[in-house]
Amino acid sequence: MTEALRPEHREALAALGLAVEAEALGRLETLLAIMARLRDPERGCPWDVKQDFASIATYTIEEAYEVAEAIGRGDLCDLRDELGDLLLQVAFHARMAEERGAFAFADVLAAINDKMIRRHPHVFSTASVEDADAQTAAWERMKAAERAAKRRAGDAPPSALDDVPAALPEWQRALKLQKRGASVGYDWPGPAPVIDKLHEEIEEVREALALPPSPERQQALEDEIGDLLFVAMNLARKARVDPGAALRRANAKYERRFRQMEALARAQGREFATLTLAEQEALWAEAKRHERGLDAAATAGR
Repeated sequence: MTEALRPEHREALAALGLAVEAEALGRLETLLAIMARLRDPERGCPWDVKQDFASIATYTIEEAYEVAEAIGRGDLCDLRDELGDLLLQVAFHARMAEERGAFAFADVLAAINDKMIRRHPHVFSTASVEDADAQTAAWERMKAAERAAKRRAGDAPPSALDDVPAALPEWQRALKLQKRGASVGYDWPGPAPVIDKLHEEIEEVREALALPPSPERQQALEDEIGDLLFVAMNLARKARVDPGAALRRANAKYERRFRQMEALARAQGREFATLTLAEQEALWAEAKRHERGLDAAATAGR
């Protein structure tokens, strides 16, 4: 794995008193050896041998979400395991690429090492930045320059929106598109006008809902609700809130309270699904009071 660290990388790290842990490299080499054996057509695992980039991509995405879930729970033991699962995905893809003669795991490491050192001249060279916001702006400028360099060899004119992955979950892609637009000045000045736009989009959804049922009405609803969700992503961005984290919290809250409602119904000797909506809403309010009471008790006990 030593070729994964170019001489200039080693020099930059050594200048900062940093070194690569030999034990970690050894364990990484073991992982790659395991992956090579699993993919061996004669002695490997039939399932692993059968896979290709497309079939493994779904698992890669799932593992990334499981990492985020472990972080959300604050479970560092589980996070260690999930990060290992995610690393396995990288090794899997790299192994398949090596089998095709495209690149190897060491090339993946070399590419990210080079990129991180190149994009942090204030750490590994003599440049300086004022704060995290200035660094973010510098990072985006470097990425834009790299995209422009890639496009020079092609026929299409460069765009600030180049290389935003189409395979991203749509809410993530919306956020990336908005950030790219903002990087060239196309942006709201703050959250207040975004809230105004959100109200405008809600009214347009109301208007679409008022139309008589038809394929055109359904298309209008899809368009208007899409606009509403897109603006909501913009609001999260301007408020400096991670929409993925916010939605995970909202999902967890809904699940927690819903399960509490079911438990309350069982305690009353009733089946939740047989209750009227008003009765279910009353249980929701009780679940909220119960949760707030627990939060208040936890705060008082600190």
